[in-house]
Amino acid sequence: MGEFDLIARYFTRPTRRAALGVGDDCALLQPAPGTQLAISSDMLVEGRHFFADADPFALGHKALAVNLSDLAACGATPLAFTLALALPRADDAWLEAFSRGLLALADAHGCELVGGDTTQGPLNICITVFGEVPVVRGKSQALLRSGARAGDDVYVSGTLGDARLALDALRGSVKLPADLLAQARQRLEQPTPRVALGQALRGVASAALDLSDGLLGDLRHILKASGVGATLDTSIAIDLIASCAHPSCADGLISLEKQLECVLSGGDDYELAFTAPVSAREVVQAAALQSGTQVTRIGRIDSERGLRLVDGQGRAVSNPYQSFDHFA
Repeated sequence: MGEFDLIARYFTRPTRRAALGVGDDCALLQPAPGTQLAISSDMLVEGRHFFADADPFALGHKALAVNLSDLAACGATPLAFTLALALPRADDAWLEAFSRGLLALADAHGCELVGGDTTQGPLNICITVFGEVPVVRGKSQALLRSGARAGDDVYVSGTLGDARLALDALRGSVKLPADLLAQARQRLEQPTPRVALGQALRGVASAALDLSDGLLGDLRHILKASGVGATLDTSIAIDLIASCAHPSCADGLISLEKQLECVLSGGDDYELAFTAPVSAREVVQAAALQSGTQVTRIGRIDSERGLRLVDGQGRAVSNPYQSFDHFA
């Protein structure tokens, strides 16, 4: 099977929203009037972002999900994406499953594959995604990292820490019962991009980003961009790991310290962290309900720079946690 046969068989589809899709030198997108284009790229590399034996269907899902998560953090509506794919060989069974996982998620979000590139080499997946953000009376409705203000609440969506717990188990540093590993591995390999929540938070959240490298490390990007600090309640954060509900936690198989490490610095969650004024609490909950997404208030934004952790009684908690950094 040649390169162009591969593209035609697995990645060429009729366009619905794009003006021109796969098959020409460039794709052509026509944003709706009164919108801005939101653009983001993410790369997944075998051995760095996923195991060599990763299920190709789940890998196709995740490759697009991590990009859709960036659009969600901006409050954007998905429009289209391009795929650059390096393959060791053209394996029909692998490509069928990969493309099926990729395109199922694309269809669920109305996001069209409009072009890209293929080459032979170590397995590497790079996606660039395009979305639309409304412009109202000349002002962009995009969610940014730079709008947090002292007194704002700090929220996270969904649950955190299960992806890291699965990664540690697959690496052999933690032992998990088979049912708990399967539950946690689902969060690692097939994250849910919070696109509907991001759109519902337009005009509500003061700042937002998606959580890819760990809560504490990622939240610091908001604090730096906004020129503020924050205090987080670890007694609330510890309940964000869904695995806590498993009997293994009650039996002490997974220590509280390990759970907290996974939640605060685990990475691969692809949830949203965002801030909003105290006066918007009811509106935030309405946005959560509208999007069908759990949100949890875990702290506050401070005028004093820095990131502080406290327990349920407000007492300081040490912060030895390090989030993921590719070059650290």
